[in-house]
Amino acid sequence: MFRSLAVRNYRIWFVGALVSNIGAWMQATTQNWVVLTELTDNNASAVGITMALQFGPQLLLVPFSGAVADRFDRRRVLLVTQSLLMLLAVGLGVLLVTGQAHLWHLYGFALALGIVNAFDTTSRQAFVSDLVGTSQLSNAVALNSASFNSARLVGPAVAGVLIAVVGSGWVFLINAASFLAVLGALLLIDARPAPAPASSRRESQLRQLSAGFRYVRRRHDLLVIFVIVFLVGAFSMNFPVISSTMAVEFGRGASDYGLLSSILAVGSLAGALLSARRPDARMRVIIIAVGGVGVVSLVAAFMPTFWSFAATLVFFGLAISTMLTTANGFVQTTADPAVRGRVLALYMAILMGGTPVGAPLVGVAADALGPRSTLIISAAAGLLAFGVGIAWLFTDRRLRFHRERGLHFAVTHAGRPGLDDDPGKQTETLTAPISILRRGDAALGAGESAPIEGSSASATGAIRVDDGEDPERPPAK
Repeated sequence: MFRSLAVRNYRIWFVGALVSNIGAWMQATTQNWVVLTELTDNNASAVGITMALQFGPQLLLVPFSGAVADRFDRRRVLLVTQSLLMLLAVGLGVLLVTGQAHLWHLYGFALALGIVNAFDTTSRQAFVSDLVGTSQLSNAVALNSASFNSARLVGPAVAGVLIAVVGSGWVFLINAASFLAVLGALLLIDARPAPAPASSRRESQLRQLSAGFRYVRRRHDLLVIFVIVFLVGAFSMNFPVISSTMAVEFGRGASDYGLLSSILAVGSLAGALLSARRPDARMRVIIIAVGGVGVVSLVAAFMPTFWSFAATLVFFGLAISTMLTTANGFVQTTADPAVRGRVLALYMAILMGGTPVGAPLVGVAADALGPRSTLIISAAAGLLAFGVGIAWLFTDRRLRFHRERGLHFAVTHAGRPGLDDDPGKQTETLTAPISILRRGDAALGAGESAPIEGSSASATGAIRVDDGEDPERPPAK
């Protein structure tokens, strides 16, 4: 489960990021509570607008943030972005402590935070591949998620107490101090970036920016993941709106609002650790998990008490974390290293960029229809995403169930087309990239997936897929 921590550079990064993540969760919890209760009169729409401003730049800046992550030293990029995030926290903290903060200040802070995070998030995700080998990458991605959710377990609860004891402004200042941990870790790490492929140096700036789009367009499996994470990111991951309004619905205060975030983190941490135990990220786990998001959201909508609602959040966090951790790992371990940063930028833009679409709508629904309507919307989004995944399995992967006798069924799909095939001799799985599903030496599928070299997955060997644009390069086999 923790095998990536044997790598020195990753171990240093893990510890520094954990400290900083705790501060970030304290700040995120406080930011939305300040908007809801201190700067407005329980206006959920204002919280939704704040989230839209914070996550909108992820969508608009995706071509540039991905290109920066692929072309520049990611460690130096992170030193710049983390320093800027620290200064933003100091600025807003001072405004709140001195009593000079207004709602437009929070809006401006959220927008600036979103712009910086557009570059920070992509480089931070891709930075993991600079710290560990490809055989450890899936595990390292899962442990990153575990760190993130461990911080969620602590940060919101601490923020709720600090808001009541010392005031919201000091929470921002404490978060600013936590950035020193990750900045120190970055200075101690001696990772060297991989040299850029020669082909990318010859391409024009426009082609380099569009390379991620062109690559994903050929990957039907990645397109399905992007649809799933958009639906969930837009309508199910608006937890600041959901939890703050539900806390008010049950007549609770800031400390109980922070407690809800920590309870959610219990399930999220469990999901991340279970993902770390798996040898590879698989699509079927993503599809099952997003179905769980829909079902749990529906159950949570009808919980009659604060504690029964809180109990459902453990399972909500488990489903969300399992889906996101596995999706992130699948994208990273199957993307061509030459465009990994740009593909990750697209992934994060779609995940976070869905928030500007969904958060205001969810906030308006909470104001007009009540807080429980936010969970109904989340359930509908999760079940729709599950339907998209199932439809892909039956179309692109040609998943079929064959009744043998009684209640016994045999399963066939693109990687195992014959009922008489021995499943034990199959090196592919139902969720391996279709272009490398093989029986013997013959490829079964069209080239719509390009695995990375040296992947730990037995189904993702060292294969590159030609896009037909270089006449001097021989076609992929």
